[in-house]
Amino acid sequence: MATEQDQDFLEFIVKNLVDNPDEIKVERKVDEMGVLLTLTVHPDDMGRVIGKSGNTANAIRTLLKVVGLKNNARVNFKINETGERGGRRPAPQADDGSDVDAAMNELKEE
Repeated sequence: MATEQDQDFLEFIVKNLVDNPDEIKVERKVDEMGVLLTLTVHPDDMGRVIGKSGNTANAIRTLLKVVGLKNNARVNFKINETGERGGRRPAPQADDGSDVDAAMNELKEE
């Protein structure tokens, strides 16, 4: 595409969804497969962009495909995981029973 309408469109949509619009970055790469738009947002806004069960992200993908069809281009959309929050829970710690043993010893001493 001579104009970067897809990138502008993505920025417009996401800026209206998030709480930190100044921290949005959209990287645009064009190759033989089409256009790849990579979105980076503030970690607190990740859930807003992805949406429940990924519905918001899928809706954005669908809209970008329509913009691409209008301009005879294949547009793909990727969300960068920042890693700071990213919606992932910390790995569970192994429970060796020491907390339970310590609590039982405290109760016996009383």
